[in-house]
Amino acid sequence: MELPANKRILSGMRSSNPRLHIGNYEGALRNWVDLQNQGYDMYCMVADLHALTTMYEEPGEVSRNAREVAKDYIAAGIDPAKSAVFVQSHVREHSELHLLFSMMTPLGWLERVPTYKEKQEDLGAAEREPYGLLGYPVLQTVDILLYKPYGVPVGRDQAPHLEIGNDIALRFNRLYGKDVFTPYKYMIPEDESRAKVPGLDMRKMSKSYDNCIYLSDTEDQTAARIKSAFTTPTKIKKDDPGVPEGCAVCQYLRLYSKDWETQWDEDRQGLRGCMQNKKELTEALNEYLRPMRERRAALDDATIEDILRDGAARATERAAATMAEVRDAMGMF
Repeated sequence: MELPANKRILSGMRSSNPRLHIGNYEGALRNWVDLQNQGYDMYCMVADLHALTTMYEEPGEVSRNAREVAKDYIAAGIDPAKSAVFVQSHVREHSELHLLFSMMTPLGWLERVPTYKEKQEDLGAAEREPYGLLGYPVLQTVDILLYKPYGVPVGRDQAPHLEIGNDIALRFNRLYGKDVFTPYKYMIPEDESRAKVPGLDMRKMSKSYDNCIYLSDTEDQTAARIKSAFTTPTKIKKDDPGVPEGCAVCQYLRLYSKDWETQWDEDRQGLRGCMQNKKELTEALNEYLRPMRERRAALDDATIEDILRDGAARATERAAATMAEVRDAMGMF
């Protein structure tokens, strides 16, 4: 596949939790690795400033989490020699451009962004709503536009959250009479069948539900989590017919077992029991995750700091160039 002239891509995840799970991997990280290996110039950000939206009382934990998330990036296959891995707050231009964009973004635009309502739910009714919650999409826009990327890897259901970014870009160009920013593309994977991984209880996989299988889990921890996974409620005995579409274990077999079609067919016919499914899933998933665990175990704290320092330097070089254009367009610096 021929790459565009501008090969830059930006994506990131919040450091609100120290561990990423297989839903994060299938929904985003796997695609990042594929794009990196196709030759795109990847900027892989750990979004610690975004994490402060709901964890502003725990900045130390957010910072510690950022290092662990970076380890998961690299364990999943992000190569620091090819891709810039950095922490958002280490590139000061994110904060500067956020302030400038916040001055020119209409309030009504922010209140209509789907992210706003979702983050309100995260905080809960008893919590006072911080300014950062409403301004979250502005900072997210900054994260992208600072690097003038060709595109942003995103799932189809997440694309509406990013639409405001191109609106802000075009508004900036119009207000200040210079085409500083070019609209970015939504890079939605052609095969989205792996993007939505259910939790162990068949709800959305979420750290808050504690229904995850984490990339950093040990083999024994993975086995224990799979033992607790939801299966077909009406399948009491081995020869009762199963419903693979509604069974978390079968959903994971589809992703990680080369024999999943046979396993699903036998489950549907009552030719296998839930314990067999769980045993075979444990073997398949642990085999799949083993290289990631080995890469993660090889990363010590000093190595991660070196990687993040180098990534921040590369990101800052690109972001500083954009900020020079922004200041020139605004004519006030």
